[in-house]
Amino acid sequence: MMIRLLLVVAAALVLVCGRTEAAKLDMAAVNQAQFAPGEPKTVDAAILKAQILLDRARFSPGLIEGRPSENFTKAVMAFQAAHGLPSNGNLSRETWDKLMATSASPVLVTYELTRKDLHGSFTKRIPARLERMAGLKRLGYRNATEKLAERFHISVQLLRKLNPGIGFSKAGKMVVVPDVARGDPPSANAGVEVDKGARLVRVLDPSGKWLAVYPASIGSEEKPAPGGQAQVKRVVHNPTYHYDPDFAFKGVKTKRPLTIAAGPNNPVGSVWIDLSIESYGIHGTPEPGKIGTTFSHGCIRLTNWDAEDLAAVVKKGTKVDFKDGTAGADANGLQ
Repeated sequence: MMIRLLLVVAAALVLVCGRTEAAKLDMAAVNQAQFAPGEPKTVDAAILKAQILLDRARFSPGLIEGRPSENFTKAVMAFQAAHGLPSNGNLSRETWDKLMATSASPVLVTYELTRKDLHGSFTKRIPARLERMAGLKRLGYRNATEKLAERFHISVQLLRKLNPGIGFSKAGKMVVVPDVARGDPPSANAGVEVDKGARLVRVLDPSGKWLAVYPASIGSEEKPAPGGQAQVKRVVHNPTYHYDPDFAFKGVKTKRPLTIAAGPNNPVGSVWIDLSIESYGIHGTPEPGKIGTTFSHGCIRLTNWDAEDLAAVVKKGTKVDFKDGTAGADANGLQ
């Protein structure tokens, strides 16, 4: 009788709470995760599975962290809108089923560490101030763990959580990572839409259908993003960054121009998409966890992997439409 009472209480708690947290977060738990109503408070297997599938489908949740976030909600809303579902950002049963139907492949896979992963031109210490960054020969990854995390679109903390006790220092070691292969980039696109109010960048086909949606940091009150329409002038991979004192960025005291070496931890990340509006562009970032939650110096900032994905879609002359805003006076320097 006592055992039955305990089972009834436990079942009631599940109904009240909506879901229970995953007891563990390993490859089997995530790959086999099923829909559960409610919103978890911590890292959750079902949320992680959904984030990876959204990333694959090019409805990017930004940095994959396995927990609810503003970028995750926006990615769910975009996916729902593109698939004719109520666009409320809630991971409903209907949304879950539609998302699961996009791919049958496991979301977590094993990956063998290579010597190339573990060795390279790492930059162990990167100063916060631009003046000191200018003294470095390259703005590379700080270490192999950061390099791997960015390759698989995941936070360093979650990568370690999925691989307890792994030091990411021995070639040949098998580690668990998200399978974020997106396949070939969409080719039939009409252009790019920068939604300043929603803090999103969208790739559209000629009919207006959303082919890709990325979270973005877009300008600020002090340094607003432009308005109207622009065109892509060129794409620069592995760009250097040039700071002009006329930019007058907060916290930068130098009166001289600065040139900062290339690398994924460069202020504009691993790629720069140059726009026809002088000194404006769409680019990557050294801080993917801040995308969509912070402001930029007027340009459009994406995670490095989303910026590179977008760079593979656009070409010279691709139209870029800015929604909800007027032109501002800002510049970001680069070559």
